[in-house]
Amino acid sequence: MTATVGGTHALGDNAARQLANATKTVPQLDTISPRWLTHLLQWVPVEAGIYRLNKVKNPEAIKVTCTAKEEENQLPRTFVDYEDQPREYFLNAVSTVLDVHTRISDLYSSPHDQIKEQLRLTIETIKENQESELINNPDYGLLAQVSEEQRIFPLTGAPTPDDLDELLTKVWKEPAFFLTHPLAIAAFGREATRRGTPPPTVSLFGSQFITWRGIPLIPSNKVPVADGKSKILLLRVGDKRQGVVGLFQPGLPGEQSPGLSVRFMGINNHAIASYLISLYCSLAVLTTDALAVLDDVEVGKYHDYSVLDTYK
Repeated sequence: MTATVGGTHALGDNAARQLANATKTVPQLDTISPRWLTHLLQWVPVEAGIYRLNKVKNPEAIKVTCTAKEEENQLPRTFVDYEDQPREYFLNAVSTVLDVHTRISDLYSSPHDQIKEQLRLTIETIKENQESELINNPDYGLLAQVSEEQRIFPLTGAPTPDDLDELLTKVWKEPAFFLTHPLAIAAFGREATRRGTPPPTVSLFGSQFITWRGIPLIPSNKVPVADGKSKILLLRVGDKRQGVVGLFQPGLPGEQSPGLSVRFMGINNHAIASYLISLYCSLAVLTTDALAVLDDVEVGKYHDYSVLDTYK
């Protein structure tokens, strides 16, 4: 293919491209997110896939006294009782089998290794599913473990600074972070700005997060949004703080990272190589006051600042 410029013939772009090497990216996946929740949790190794949460029974029955100066008082006698049937958490597996045709991996692995990229994208998808399960699983997810006394509702529908202050009274012992959908964070930002108190920001993991009372609001698109409403969670984390902890199984065969295993299963008679990818995890809330939720948060309210009643 030639190009003619001013009566002169020369090699054209389309033909020239046949001798050029294009710079190729690795495959991109729109569903990949930062997964801040998994970074902010403390992860506790679990033996034999079982985590037993022991608690003290009737803590108000533990008797102590403060003796008066220069008086001899009889000291109380007491003991600490335990629950007879403590809850046990079992690790769940997020798994899949990845199939790669050996002809594809043999012929088309330059400049990017086909097996490596197939594994990378599959593992990313598994980790996205893991974060969703940590929030939404009906057995061990955060939303399923909120006790009724730790559930509150917004005063006016949209999440206001007053609502988050109320939420902080539910998890007042060393709260770590709020967790909610990006739409709910935007809704809170609008309400705070309307009151003349735009929330400050803090830098974590090289990214900026808005905060309230010094507590960061962490976004996750795994927090559900339905009918224009979402939820805002507040967590205390860590076993020493009697908070929320993530659970994983250490020492897995083919372990790639904590709780994640990749194992080669062989090649079948159709020249398909198979890899078993498994991620074992769960989540435990050690005490009821380590987790609270602001429920039924409206995320679609906006303001018209030119009128007295700013709600549109």
